[in-house]
Amino acid sequence: MGLPPPLLPAKLSLKQPDADAAKLARRSADWTAARGLKENGAIHVGRIESSNAGGLLVRFHSLMGFLPFPQLSPAHYCKEPHKTIHEIAEGMTNSLIKVKIIAADEGNRNLVFSEREATWAKFSKGIKVGDVYAGRVGLVEDYGAFVHLRFPDGLHHLTGLVHVSEVSWDLVRDVRDVLTEGQEVRVKVTEIDWQRSRIALSIKQLEEDPLLETLDKVIPQDDGSVGTDPSGVYNGIKIEPLPGLSDIFKELLLEEGIEDIRINRQGFEKRVVSQDLQLWLSNAVPVDRKFILLARAGRQVQEIQLTTTLDQEGIKKALQHVLERVP
Repeated sequence: MGLPPPLLPAKLSLKQPDADAAKLARRSADWTAARGLKENGAIHVGRIESSNAGGLLVRFHSLMGFLPFPQLSPAHYCKEPHKTIHEIAEGMTNSLIKVKIIAADEGNRNLVFSEREATWAKFSKGIKVGDVYAGRVGLVEDYGAFVHLRFPDGLHHLTGLVHVSEVSWDLVRDVRDVLTEGQEVRVKVTEIDWQRSRIALSIKQLEEDPLLETLDKVIPQDDGSVGTDPSGVYNGIKIEPLPGLSDIFKELLLEEGIEDIRINRQGFEKRVVSQDLQLWLSNAVPVDRKFILLARAGRQVQEIQLTTTLDQEGIKKALQHVLERVP
């Protein structure tokens, strides 16, 4: 009596486990490659397979990764502002995209991409503090507004933050009263955080400080001099330091190289810039080792004469030391 026929062809029963093992090996190798790209920050060019409610599905060899919408370059929605993010995503399907890997967790099967990081790697090299850009306002929060910077190619590749304190010289209580999403603005780069891929921007620094514009108007100088009586009397009126200044003066006199401090003159602005005490070094050319500091709180402005052997950088450091000590 002969043997019964096999349930599966002999060749198929031998090759199926081999095929599964090869597939697993390839996926494991691709996870290793993904971790390597994450660690060295290399760029991956992947194909967008589809999208869902939260982002794009991007191919990485045998793996499928996820690119959340917040990790897209602002170039897409600035180029087509009339479209929703889902309409933009639908139009990107089957196209190639340059990304960086920001998460590669094989155990949790979590592979996450960022186009923003890839864009930062390319375009951040060309920016520096002091640069001025045209930009478009994006998300507006209580603490400030995000502005997308327009580059020479006409696209908005990078995004920076204009903190609420850098929106205007006027006192801004709600950023939304000044800036709205989609608004075109000019901004100045004030700081670049290379470690965290962040750019700090300012709108108000592209405008003249109203104090510098009106100081001599609100405090007339008949003869152009800035000297006063050593007692701190100006135009027959005893000048009382702004709240907090007296403590700063006492600490400044403890700094090496600071010889004398006195208030020259004061006046009042027409508008409130900030209720908090602000103190900074004027760009006025020093005469006989006498530098000018400006102090402002509310509408009140005071000009302070500082006699010192220090240069401007030394004065800045001394002020920094003092402000760290004075609450």
